[in-house]
Amino acid sequence: MKLETNVLYYGDNLDVLRKHIPDDSIDLIYLDPPFNSNRSYNVLFKESSGAASEAQIEAFGDTWHWGDAAQAAYEEVVTGPQHRVARMLQAMVEGLGHNDVTAYLTMMAIRLVELHKKLKAEGSIYLHCDPTAGSYLRVLMDSVFGPRNLRGHIVWRRFSSHGNVQKTYGRIQDLLLFYSKGERWTWNQPYRPLSTRYVETFFTHTESATGRRYRLQNVLNPNKDRPNLTYEWNGHVRVWKWTKQRMQQLHDAGLLEYSKTGLIKGVRQYLDDSQGEKLQDLWDDIRPIGQSDDVDLGYETQKPLALLERIVSASSTPGDVVLDPFCGCGTAVHAAQKLNRGWIGIDITNLAIGLIRRRMQDSFPGIEIKVIGEPVDVAGARELAATRPSQFEYWVLDKVDAQPTGGKGSDLDGVLPFIEFGGKAKRVVLSVKGTKVVNPEMLREVRGAMDEKKPIGVLITVVQPTPGMKTQAAAAGFYESGGKKYPKVQILTVADILKGKRPQMPPQRPSPFAQATKETREKPKQHRMEL
Repeated sequence: MKLETNVLYYGDNLDVLRKHIPDDSIDLIYLDPPFNSNRSYNVLFKESSGAASEAQIEAFGDTWHWGDAAQAAYEEVVTGPQHRVARMLQAMVEGLGHNDVTAYLTMMAIRLVELHKKLKAEGSIYLHCDPTAGSYLRVLMDSVFGPRNLRGHIVWRRFSSHGNVQKTYGRIQDLLLFYSKGERWTWNQPYRPLSTRYVETFFTHTESATGRRYRLQNVLNPNKDRPNLTYEWNGHVRVWKWTKQRMQQLHDAGLLEYSKTGLIKGVRQYLDDSQGEKLQDLWDDIRPIGQSDDVDLGYETQKPLALLERIVSASSTPGDVVLDPFCGCGTAVHAAQKLNRGWIGIDITNLAIGLIRRRMQDSFPGIEIKVIGEPVDVAGARELAATRPSQFEYWVLDKVDAQPTGGKGSDLDGVLPFIEFGGKAKRVVLSVKGTKVVNPEMLREVRGAMDEKKPIGVLITVVQPTPGMKTQAAAAGFYESGGKKYPKVQILTVADILKGKRPQMPPQRPSPFAQATKETREKPKQHRMEL
């Protein structure tokens, strides 16, 4: 099995991991598995009726239920070779019952076992969650990766406060569970800028010749029993923080400051040399979407790019491979591309795959992105339409760059906005049908959705339309704009779309999607000396 990078996989991530990702091939995994934490806590723990459920989430709805898929996953884990995970999951389900939470934990357990296999020996994994199931996920992660390999329990403070809190405390944090696969792991120490208060408190000296601000760092060792660091320097014997050779280097660099008696007062640490404060496990300096510079792409669980850049920078190096098995709107793969890492994204919705593709092409013009798992021919489209009709609709609409509406109201399944000659905003409405049989009623539905603001309607089908339907569409006449005519009612097939055919419409139209910001390369900040 050969690892492909800079690729998006459409499908259930468990299947993709098993079929396409070799063991011991990934340097860093970030996952933000969706879970409906906005529902009532009591409802989440309510015993399930056992109705069938999907293996993963549809579109943006982040709900897991105990059903056939969860039951099958549970049986596979508890009878599998990972005995520690099996015992832990069995105890959770027996103790908490069959409900949304245990379904979620079961579906996560089987995937975490697989993700552990894919990590390299020095690889790391970050699991992003909220407090609803965070404590249970930590226990699961301990059983998969080992409690000794927990490297950090990071709290990301998403909001400063909630004003609508009643009879409880405001929930303003997410959790990031950071584990390594083994006792050695990739680590690049992250820093955060020093606060103004910190600078004013500690950097109290100014060098007269240069005007540079500095602080005096203590040179004495708190451990008094260090014979190798006990020596005489400039007439004073002390237990020093550094070796005599290092002290000489600091002296030669003019960084040591002496008292009148020749005792070292401290070593100068210049403010403009400081890398900042070493990052701790409380992250309160990254604002959520809507309060940051990130473009809101309309994805409910979108995370800020700065958050993922911090993770990718700290736990991987250029050329490493980053995997996001629940890639959503693609923030992790965006960060990986920006920081010169290879990347792999997996999602079970065509809506997400299309969004990521557009995001990456906006941010990195000319980038080549391979998508594996989407239909490439009519037979594949038929299969998708038969097994997952909603995803078939998303796939078709993405192919023609239309915005999905979810079949809401009179906009049918999707819209394509355009600017009429003269400046008025109008749109094309699209209806997508994946059925094996088509009929004239489908065209009447399209015509019923059209009006002055929606002068063009398009029906897209898997099968060929009947001659009568073609005649009916042609009889609708033309819409004129800018001296050109466009059929008011159009019929396209999937075969047409795969050949590159698109709805006929006026060319001037804004994108129906939020456009991600084009990335620019910035030179890294240079630092002179780290003590």
